[in-house]
Amino acid sequence: MDNTEVVEAMERISHQVHRTPLKQSSTLNTFTGGEIYLKMENLQRTGSFKVRGAMNKIMSLSEEEAGRGIIAASAGNHAQGVALASSLRGVPSKIFMPKRTPSTKIAATKHYGAEIVLTGDTYQEAYGAALEEKIRNGSTYVHAFDDHKVMAGQGTVALEMLQQLSDLDMILVPVGGGGLLAGMALAVKAFNPRVKIVGVQALGAPATYNFFTGRNKGSLEHVHTIADGILVKKPGELTFPIIREYVDDMVTVTDEEISYSIMFMLQREKTLVEGAGAASLAAAMCQKVKVQGKKVGCVISGGNADPSKIPVYRDLSKMARQLHHIV
Repeated sequence: MDNTEVVEAMERISHQVHRTPLKQSSTLNTFTGGEIYLKMENLQRTGSFKVRGAMNKIMSLSEEEAGRGIIAASAGNHAQGVALASSLRGVPSKIFMPKRTPSTKIAATKHYGAEIVLTGDTYQEAYGAALEEKIRNGSTYVHAFDDHKVMAGQGTVALEMLQQLSDLDMILVPVGGGGLLAGMALAVKAFNPRVKIVGVQALGAPATYNFFTGRNKGSLEHVHTIADGILVKKPGELTFPIIREYVDDMVTVTDEEISYSIMFMLQREKTLVEGAGAASLAAAMCQKVKVQGKKVGCVISGGNADPSKIPVYRDLSKMARQLHHIV
C-alpha cells in the first residue's frame, strides 16, 4: 500500500462523503497553551469517519464481488458505513455486532438498510461469527480496519486536514485496530513528513499501544473501556506494519480522561461525541503529549454516543478533574 491509494480513494469517494470542518476552540487554546484544531468527523455522514473506508472498499468491488452481498463485523460505526455504502451500491449487507453495542448504533445501521446479527461481547467475537457466515454463504467480507482499501479511505481524513491547514505540527489519532491511524500516517508522511503522528488508545484496551511499545505482542484476553469504538483485542495484521513504520508515538488515556473530554465537548462546544471520538482530545487536554506552542490536530472520530450514558461520563469526568487538578 502507498499514498497513491489514498489519493485514489479521495477521488473515488469525494461525492459520497462530507468534507468535515477543521475548527478551533479558543477555550481549548487557552486551556492547553497550544493551537488545537478539531477535525469534526462526528459531523460526517453516519456520524463517523468509518464511512470513508467502507465507501472506498465497496465502491471498488467488482460486479461479481458486490453481487455476492456484503458481510461485516463492527462495534457500530463501521456497520453504518457499510450499510450506507452497500445501499448506494444497490447490494444487500449483513452486519454482525457485539451484544453490548449501543442501541443508537444498532438502530442507525438498520435505518441504512443492513440486516443485523447481535452476537458475542466483543468485536473479535462478532468478527469470528461473521467469518463463519462468509464461509457458509460466500459473501464479500468488508473488514473494519485490516484492509488496504479501507485504510486508504480512512487516510482521506489526513489529506483533508493538510489541505485545510498545511502547517500542522502534530495530529492526534484515536486507535482501535489501527485502520484510521495507518491510513492517516501513510498519507501525512508522504505529503508532509515533518508532521508528527501520535496514536491514542484507551488504557483498558491497549493492544496496538502494547505492540508499538514492545510491551506485549499477543492478543489481549480482557478489554474494557467506555470507548466501544476502539474496543479491540489485537491490532490488524495489515495495519500494524504501517503504524510501526510511519507513526511517531503512541499514548494511552483512561476512561476518566475520555469522559472529561466528552463532557468538555458537550458543555463548551455544545457537541456530544462518543468515547473513541474524544480520545485524541483527552490526550491533549490531560497532557499525555506536549502541545504547548504547537498547532495540533485532534481527530474527533465519531459522534454516535449513547445519550443514556451521560451520567456515567459526568461521574468519571469528576474523577479526572480531581486527578489532574483541572476545572
